[in-house]
Amino acid sequence: MDPTLLGPIWLTLKLATTATVLLLMVGTPLAWWLARGRPSLWRDAVAAVVALPLVLPPTVLGFYLLLFMGPHGPLGQAVAALGLGSLVFTFPGLVVGSVIYSLPFVVQPVRNAFEAMGPRPMEAAATLRASPLDAFLSVALPLARPGLLTGAVLGFAHTVGEFGVVLMIGGSIPGETKVLSIAIYDFVETLEWGKAHILSGGMLAFAFVVVLLMMRLDSRTRRRGR
Repeated sequence: MDPTLLGPIWLTLKLATTATVLLLMVGTPLAWWLARGRPSLWRDAVAAVVALPLVLPPTVLGFYLLLFMGPHGPLGQAVAALGLGSLVFTFPGLVVGSVIYSLPFVVQPVRNAFEAMGPRPMEAAATLRASPLDAFLSVALPLARPGLLTGAVLGFAHTVGEFGVVLMIGGSIPGETKVLSIAIYDFVETLEWGKAHILSGGMLAFAFVVVLLMMRLDSRTRRRGR
């Protein structure tokens, strides 16, 4: 295949995989706290912040991420002070933006799984003298596996398809920030319809597989719950 096609595909898969791993690492404990923590205004505020990418236009979120991670932004200055260079228009910057943008797609299904579990399994683990961490790892996570799998698939798929945030904080640098969605946009702008069709058709097939997988997972979860 043409390197102009393979490059964005490989970069997108690398970005989605990296972001999904980080999303599960960050989103799982956050979802546990949101599901099991005491009701409070603080918890509701955090949940609202996590859900913001669901309603904010991607360009708006990308604009503020650009300011936040830029040379004069707090995160950008902190990274520069550590001698790690710049985040904007780099692959690490795309990872940070992707994690923030896709966070609700991971947190919400995992939170729902923890809430559906109820308090009894953790209470039973406590009566067996399991520590909170041990109970979380050996009881809560296995019971929430369908939610974790759903969150992982949704987080991966959402990262693959993102455009506005990537464009704002990453631009279109081949081999660094030019992911699939940006490549399709560039091919359309340069009237390279054949290449745009190849990448768009692949994205369409990928989206169909993801939706079908989600439907199968939901159906299996419902059968187990009966």
